[in-house]
Amino acid sequence: MEQTYQYAWIIPFLPLPVPMLIGLGLLLFPTATKSLRRMWAFQSILLLSIVMIFSMNLSIQQINSSSVYQYVWSWIINNDFSLEFGYLIDPLTSIMSILITTVGILVLIYSDNYMSHDHGYLRFFAYMSFFSTSMLGLVTSSNLIQIYIFWELVGVCSYLLIGFWFTRPVAAKACQKAFVTNRVGDFGLLLGILGFYWITGSFEFRDLFQIFNNLISNNEVNFVFVTLCAVLLFAGAIAKSAQFPLHVWLPDAMEGPTPISALIHAATMVAAGIFLVARLMPLFIVIPHIMNFISLIGIITVFLGATLALAQKDIKRGLAYSTMSQLGYMMLALGMGSYRSALFHLITHAYSKALLFLGSGSVIHSMETLVGYCPKKSQNMVLMGGLTKHIPITKNSFLLGTLSLCGIPPLACFWSKDEILNDSWLYSPSFAIIAWSTAGLTAFYMFRIYLLTFEGHLNVHFQNYSGKRNTPLYSISLWGKEGSKISNKNFRLGTLLKIKKNGRPSFFSNKVYKMDENVRNLIQPFLSIPNFGNTKTSLYPYESDNTMLFPILILILFTLFVGFLGIPFNQDVDILTKWLTPSINLLHKNSNNSIDWYEFCNDAVFSVSIASFGIFIAFFLYKPVYSSFQNLDLINSFVKMGPKRNFSDKIKNAIYDWSYNRGYIDAFYGTFLTVGMRKLAEFTHFFDRRIIDGIPNGVGLISFFVAEVIKSVGGGRISSYLFFYFSYVSIFLLIYYFLNF
Repeated sequence: MEQTYQYAWIIPFLPLPVPMLIGLGLLLFPTATKSLRRMWAFQSILLLSIVMIFSMNLSIQQINSSSVYQYVWSWIINNDFSLEFGYLIDPLTSIMSILITTVGILVLIYSDNYMSHDHGYLRFFAYMSFFSTSMLGLVTSSNLIQIYIFWELVGVCSYLLIGFWFTRPVAAKACQKAFVTNRVGDFGLLLGILGFYWITGSFEFRDLFQIFNNLISNNEVNFVFVTLCAVLLFAGAIAKSAQFPLHVWLPDAMEGPTPISALIHAATMVAAGIFLVARLMPLFIVIPHIMNFISLIGIITVFLGATLALAQKDIKRGLAYSTMSQLGYMMLALGMGSYRSALFHLITHAYSKALLFLGSGSVIHSMETLVGYCPKKSQNMVLMGGLTKHIPITKNSFLLGTLSLCGIPPLACFWSKDEILNDSWLYSPSFAIIAWSTAGLTAFYMFRIYLLTFEGHLNVHFQNYSGKRNTPLYSISLWGKEGSKISNKNFRLGTLLKIKKNGRPSFFSNKVYKMDENVRNLIQPFLSIPNFGNTKTSLYPYESDNTMLFPILILILFTLFVGFLGIPFNQDVDILTKWLTPSINLLHKNSNNSIDWYEFCNDAVFSVSIASFGIFIAFFLYKPVYSSFQNLDLINSFVKMGPKRNFSDKIKNAIYDWSYNRGYIDAFYGTFLTVGMRKLAEFTHFFDRRIIDGIPNGVGLISFFVAEVIKSVGGGRISSYLFFYFSYVSIFLLIYYFLNF
């Protein structure tokens, strides 16, 4: 076992050769590298699979022996300062590495087909492999400096992936927004790291925790300064995990390709903040008030994310706000000290949310059959509906992911979310009321997404997406421009679609564009399952290809069964608790997690009832009405106003405007921060030019004029100079005399 741990350093570095070789190949042999691009996808998946197997082996050993292994070597040694570099293998590391690799492999397989048409295919896989390397390096880090290095690499990768289609201005702005917002949190993280080094003199986790606990027990630290440093450390997690108030980058991050969204929201970037707080829990738990602050930020994020998801039209943005809310649950659990519940929900949510995002990518893929690639059209749920009979596999998988996130048993998120909800009653009744109410909101907005997307009639039948009749809609490469003409090289989905005046679809053009067989062979994914899925060209949305459906089906299995990982059968210690025992013991908490099944069933009935009520309200408001709409104007009117029920239109408008406009938080930042910073910059520029530079320039100018005046007074006669001199002296003497009289 010791020998296995010694080779754990390969975990972060094994995926690294792929981006390095792709970059070198594009530089030296661009034609050969591009022609063998499928080989690089296969290598990315293969290397990440090796890391997954190795991580699982380490996890099994940890479950059996409850061991922790750390290996470090000196990096910088200078007098009293020593900086080490190494890796730490403990339960938290193994859980995160398994999440990253399993979700990453499935996303890479999915991406092979999803990105097959894109000119940036090789660049995409290079970024994804480097992203995996950065995240694996982060979770295996043994000290704060090493974490900060990989933390910044994760930020760089997310910047590159969110702005993958950088030729689109909205994508370029989105990646810049994510980068700048995270810099705020990262600067706080850096200051917090330096502050704790000043207090303890160490960056290593073991030494840091031990020294700090001794200082706290002996009352040898300034608690105000310590709390400030802890808040600064937590600021990094606030930004990375999209917690209030640094959550504003998350919905805009949906401008990247859908596989990127799945990876970011399930197991990598947003999970990094949860990982950081979990890693530093022995530090936070002994600091007064910081745990309350963490739980407060968590509960605000829980409720805010749910309310902002209520009126979103973009399917990916609705899921993004859902991620924000669920991350709030995890942060709330950590703030309450429920270490096990937070990590349990991190696991279950990762697989369920990956399933939902890959399912949404399949929906977007099928909607491009009708509208071509245009995010405002192919991702708009208002323009969907009636997809059940066209993409049944995607529909059923999306429904399972939705039910899991709603907390319906026996799916994965039910077990973990119930633990957090039950723990919240013991921590704070007010927090518990908000958390349980948000569980109902979660069921409502998730089923709203499901109903708008899959149920009713296909709304494109009534009017085309541009709002103009008899206008052809183009299906193009994601790299191309919207509305460009189709060629065999970038034609992805088959035929042109035009809507007749009577609103019925037909074969619209005398000329039918077909995909060249050579092009079809060129984009055939390297992994293909015969007779699985429908790849025929159709006027209607159709099911995605094999390599997109295969990861979705695997994630269905995770969503169905991963929740059983944390169930303590026979009132014995469950696998998850046994796995986390070393970390729980480090927090000085009891690792026994026996369960009262009678009490558990009572709580489960209550939580499922709340979720069922949210589902019923969503079904009542959306399902019957959408099946009868005949034009886009009525659809948009319904989304904004809703059916006239028991509350006034003003309240409905206020709720809609609050949710659709992101709680006006982005507008607030734009008005008071962006505009305010510009005004401050203009003022400082004016002050610098007119005051700072103006004073010496003014003194010089006055001296010049005084010299000119004096020069004109002088006549060259010594007697005149003597007369003025004695006159001035006499005047000054008289003044001095009268002042002292």
